[in-house]
Amino acid sequence: MADLFNQNPDASAAALPGKPLADRLRPKKLDEVVGQEHLTGPDGALTRMIRSGTLDSLIFWGPPGTGKTTVARLLAGETSLAFEQISAIFSGVADLKKVFDTARMRRSQGRQTLLFVDEIHRFNRAQQDSFLPVMEDGTIILIGATTENPSFELNAALLSRARVLIFKPHEADSLERLLARAETEEGKPLPIDEEARAVLIRMADGDGRAILTLAEEVWRSSGEGEVFDAEGVQNIVQRRAPIYDKGQDGHYNLISALHKSVRGSDPDAALYYMCRMLDAGEDPLYVGRRLVRMAVEDIGLADPQAVVIANAAKDAYEYLGSPEGELALAQACVYLATAPKSNGVYVAYKAAMRAAKENGSLLPPRHILNAPTKLMKETGYGDGYQYDHDMPDAFSGQDYFPEAMGRQRYYDPPERGFEREIRKRLDYWAKLRRERAAKG
Repeated sequence: MADLFNQNPDASAAALPGKPLADRLRPKKLDEVVGQEHLTGPDGALTRMIRSGTLDSLIFWGPPGTGKTTVARLLAGETSLAFEQISAIFSGVADLKKVFDTARMRRSQGRQTLLFVDEIHRFNRAQQDSFLPVMEDGTIILIGATTENPSFELNAALLSRARVLIFKPHEADSLERLLARAETEEGKPLPIDEEARAVLIRMADGDGRAILTLAEEVWRSSGEGEVFDAEGVQNIVQRRAPIYDKGQDGHYNLISALHKSVRGSDPDAALYYMCRMLDAGEDPLYVGRRLVRMAVEDIGLADPQAVVIANAAKDAYEYLGSPEGELALAQACVYLATAPKSNGVYVAYKAAMRAAKENGSLLPPRHILNAPTKLMKETGYGDGYQYDHDMPDAFSGQDYFPEAMGRQRYYDPPERGFEREIRKRLDYWAKLRRERAAKG
């Protein structure tokens, strides 16, 4: 396969007639990348890697149009690695074998290969496993790009050998900088007024490639001396701008407002912000998923039905579609806002996760370990276990934490909603535990 960086295809292709504006403006150096300063800025993660002279295998996770492919190509140039690119949509086992064979040959000549795999999450588990040997022996440095959560879509073995870097959606200021670059490239300003420019930025929805494509459409459609207003821009590109309050930053501010209104038990404000999002063209299923999140984060066991109702509303929307399905989301929104609130489980989960990370692989106490073999029985597995159903009150009071930790408490339910009943149970069991400990 072609060594893309040594042949410098971007330089030759830039002169081709009809080349899209987004390709013509593709950065030539890492510090020209817009919108990912946490990665490519002076103190960014990638900048530090290059400065140290080492480049690890990486997974680039982020939405479309945020520069994942561009940055991968630039890294190859910055490190003098041979660059290979494949897409998991169009490639199979045979393609991977060819790439690996080429990389091995190149490796035998003393040069490593940077392999960029677009949409890597589309490879199945066996295909993902095929990367492991060539990553381990240094044949390739893998950079995989995905729009999906790597935790769910990629093998644990692959993730353990690669570092995940998050690419953020472009904010309004970085999209504005891209427009300014486009105007410099074209040698003329966009023929739109200030309000239309803001509309165009909102239409891009954080996608750098999209903002440049939209700008091209405007230029192509403009006549001599013509300047478009917001309505004119929408007519040209045939894309509805989100109707977000201009004093807000759009999508992220509104979802934050919806979440905090639910948490603050204000059903009217919650409904208002939810409708703002839906009216702006937000995906109703996204709203449904966020409602499920609110149910487990801010209501939890204070009302165990909250997550059931939120999830049912999401399913109802999937079943009914628009416009009937939105009513199910509205019902769930009001229910969550008026439910008793608790983050007890959320706090407990974070504390338990922190303890799990800090304490390592401690063995559970032997009395709660199963003993399916004779050797395990002889070494004490299961000795002393008390079957709770055979104990008074169906409660043994035994300690289930690793001996090195001792008993811990993460969950502290408040005196609200159903958790008032849960607290009674926990207090009762604590009393029984103390009484049985006193008896020896």
